[in-house]
Amino acid sequence: MHTRLVPLLCLLALAGCTSEYLVVTGDGQVYSSDGEPDLDKDTGMFEFEDLEGRKQRIPQSEVKQILER
Repeated sequence: MHTRLVPLLCLLALAGCTSEYLVVTGDGQVYSSDGEPDLDKDTGMFEFEDLEGRKQRIPQSEVKQILER
């Protein structure tokens, strides 16, 4: 029984490993991101999904910092 329980617990622990990030803009707005924001080099926009599941796009020039929470 214990040999089956250990791999199951490991899978459950890995499932919750997505990090939350805070994206802070120059004007003080703070966005929470489910996972690290991606920078689209062609458009210069950071793209991410917020905690409510909405797609967000913010110009790189407006982002002051990105913090892992």
